[in-house]
Amino acid sequence: MEQVALEAATHDVSLLGLFMQAGFVVKLVMIGLLGASVWTWAIAIDKYVNFGRARRQFDQFEQVFWSGQSLEELYRTLSERQNHGLAAIFVSAMREWKKSFERGARSPIGLQMRIDRAMDVTLARESEHLIARLSSLATIGSAGPFVGLFGTVIGIMTSFQAIAGSKSTNLAVVAPGIAEALLATAIGLVAAIPAVIAYNKFSGDAGKLTARMEGFADEFSAILSRQIDEKLQPRAAAQ
Repeated sequence: MEQVALEAATHDVSLLGLFMQAGFVVKLVMIGLLGASVWTWAIAIDKYVNFGRARRQFDQFEQVFWSGQSLEELYRTLSERQNHGLAAIFVSAMREWKKSFERGARSPIGLQMRIDRAMDVTLARESEHLIARLSSLATIGSAGPFVGLFGTVIGIMTSFQAIAGSKSTNLAVVAPGIAEALLATAIGLVAAIPAVIAYNKFSGDAGKLTARMEGFADEFSAILSRQIDEKLQPRAAAQ
């Protein structure tokens, strides 16, 4: 009994102690999950900042766009910058508009299709930028608990082997090994839960921003369509 009590007393049951006493595989699992947790928070903070900036940029652009300012003046102002979101869609459409008229566009349908295609390509690129790295959050959220469970299973197997070797089932001897194993599952949940929450939130935010870009692209396409009719129909009538 004294030997068992001595063995139990040598176990440090603090979180750091449990980590240091864990086996190599369990330690590797814990370190990987801690790294995944840090990566999750880095992505979450980055997305929070970038999505907030994107919403402000969208609001500012829409305010200027619908203020009645000339499209040509707005294009000249924005074409010299690196644009994202609504501004990028606007610049891509106006660039195709100007190139087509400089080359003597004659077909309203062909011009409209080229402008729509330019906006679609830009919209797809901007949407990919919004959802970048969200797949990492989904992977961590879904795989984190299972990776932690893997570490727990390995730790419990090791604990049972140690119990068999010591030929003692005293709780004071068994508990530290089980605690080491369960710590891996706890760390897996610590990594997975924020990842799932962040993924759901930012996926929804990305969807809302993408919907705003799609709505603007449709509205701007209608505006350009009217202007195309005004410019090209008189040419066709004169010919």
